[in-house]
Amino acid sequence: MTAFCPWCSAPRDSGLICPKCGADYAKAEAIKAHGRAIPATDTANITSESLSSGELDADPSLSALRHIDDPELEYKFCVGAIPIALLIAIAFNASGLGSSLQRIFLTMPVHELGHSVTAWFCGFSAIPTLWKSLIPETRGWLAPIALLGALAYMVFRGYVTGRASFMWAGGALIILQAIGTLVIKPETALMLITFGGDGCGMILAVLLMASFFFGKHTQIYQGALRWGFLVIGAAAFVDIFATWWKARSDESAIPYGTTGGMATDSMKLVDYYGWSMEALVSRYVVLGVCCLIALMLVYIWGVWRARSEMNAWQLARLKADWAAKKR
Repeated sequence: MTAFCPWCSAPRDSGLICPKCGADYAKAEAIKAHGRAIPATDTANITSESLSSGELDADPSLSALRHIDDPELEYKFCVGAIPIALLIAIAFNASGLGSSLQRIFLTMPVHELGHSVTAWFCGFSAIPTLWKSLIPETRGWLAPIALLGALAYMVFRGYVTGRASFMWAGGALIILQAIGTLVIKPETALMLITFGGDGCGMILAVLLMASFFFGKHTQIYQGALRWGFLVIGAAAFVDIFATWWKARSDESAIPYGTTGGMATDSMKLVDYYGWSMEALVSRYVVLGVCCLIALMLVYIWGVWRARSEMNAWQLARLKADWAAKKR
């Protein structure tokens, strides 16, 4: 049976456009059937809200897109956000005023939180402030119980929501707390707390940067908190790691001495705990390199996931476009 153009009734060509009148066959059919053509923006601007919950849940590749505003833009953010943030942090660190501002407002809170987090996992109470963490010389019972309760709740939430990653992470942290609180001697724990300012600080900085790829259903993404975490993490990591990287060839870069009349962490580790300068520098550098490797692996995974979600969304758009044209 010969098909005809719905607009001018000329014999239909094999293409999408009528060679006689120039009408788009799909649009012409829509006008004849519904009185109007489907606007191009109806299919070009498909968002996550345009697919039903059933469609999103039915396709595992699309279910993660429920909370993403624009998968294509999200992919670009995932590719560029961390590298650009690190480059900007390096540029600030290379300047005198920028480095000072970086350390005062971004690095020091992370550094002091590093002391406190290490203390909590070793059974000590700790209160971080801007320039000093308040840590008693003996272990207590409040901090271990509070931390254990928080980690147990993390495991419970992972079980209830079916997130195995939460359960595994919470279980691993509980084991780490048990080792730090019950196995490690108090003197060794105090040494680790001293090391944890820059040591755990670098770990926390990497976690802040890595959070960019997680929590799409939380305020980390919805409230744009991830951008603040990214800036703080990049600035803190670059500032801390740069210090110990420079110290490999320049001992004057080591923060050894006193500040505010109190010995720095480096002085305590060398003078009180008997570390050599070489061991001090190498341990911080090795830890920093391990943190960078971990961040790189998370970055590769995050970019791969974002690309997969973008591809799945583009395919869904094509399917929706085809279905719209068929209608």
